[in-house]
Formats: sequence, C-alpha cells, structure tokens
Amino acid sequence: MEQELISKKELLELTGISYGQLYRWKRKKLIPEEWFIRKSTFTGQETFFPKEKILARIEKIKELKDELSLDELAGMFAPDPAAVVLTKEEVIKRHIVSNVALQWLSDQLGDRQDVSFGQLLSLYIVDRLLRSGEISIEEGKNIWMMFESHYPKLQGKSCELVVLRKMGVTVCLLLEEAAGLYVEKGAKLVARLHVPTYIEELKLTISEG
Repeated sequence: MEQELISKKELLELTGISYGQLYRWKRKKLIPEEWFIRKSTFTGQETFFPKEKILARIEKIKELKDELSLDELAGMFAPDPAAVVLTKEEVIKRHIVSNVALQWLSDQLGDRQDVSFGQLLSLYIVDRLLRSGEISIEEGKNIWMMFESHYPKLQGKSCELVVLRKMGVTVCLLLEEAAGLYVEKGAKLVARLHVPTYIEELKLTISEG
C-alpha cells in the first residue's frame, strides 16, 4: 500500500502557506527532513510530501502557532520525547486512557506507581484502537507486549505500527517509516499508525492536563 504524495505547489495552494513559512518550519524541525521527497518528473526535479501526514502537521501548526512558540512546537513534534514520568494516579485523574486500559495498566505495573512515557504511549495507542473497534482486547494485549519489547529500539526514530490479520490470526509490526507497504493476498490491513502523530497527541494531552 503506497502512500499518497502531494507536490509542493499543490501543498502551498491547498494550505495557503508560503514557501518561506514551509522552509522556516523545516529549519525549526517542525516538519521532518525525510518528508521532503525529491522525485524526477517530466519538468525536472520536484519536491513531494506524504499527503496525509503533511496536511495534518500543517493544520496542527496553524492551530497552535499563536499559543506556542516555534521552539515549543518543535519540542512537541520531536519523535524522541523528553523524559516524562507520570504516576498511576495522575494518569487516572487526567483521563488519558479508558477505564479498561487503566485496569490493564494496573495489572501490568503491579505495585509500581510510576508510568514512563513509553509505557503510556503504547497503552494510549492500543486504547485508541480498542475504542475504534478495530481490534479485540486480546489483540490489544499482543500489540502492547510487542510495543513494550521493541519500541525502545526505535525510540527517537520515525516509525509506524502496522497490524495485519489473515484467517483470524493477527500480526503486528513496528517499522521504520518507509514509502510503501505491500501485503499478501488475503491478508487484511487492520491498522497502520504513524507513531510520532500519537506522540504529539499524547504530549499535548499531558501538557493540557
């Protein structure tokens, strides 16, 4: 499944931002370098972007740029978050995840009170998938355990969570971000989530709390 691209010209027209704004946001690391994709066309070299991601990012920047400085925005968008540790009580008070997920968290942590950002991130993503009805609780537990085991190896990198299902068997993958994903015949792509997007959401939720 190849991601849809949008040209720089189309992007500027669609969003109403200027060339200068786009490249200033790039310099300030609000837009990742790897999203600027150079491709050959019949008119020469042109710049393209992953359409869904760049449009969502620009919409978020425009929404928040009057409330936060560009440096603060860059910190929020950074794929490697600052060390954040909450207590179980804080997670409950801020309603970051559902009650089902909270019970799950309590079972996993036992007597420990501190919840790391990585633990909360994996729970937050699984909770979103459960709420949407895309996965079962058992599948959610498998995703949680896989994320807990392997996400630390990718922390600080842009990556995606991919969930596939075939003949009732679910497989979940963490991938360093790539241009395309190709799935065998008969397998269903249940979910493909851009992990840094959920990092941004979770940071914003914590800061608002």
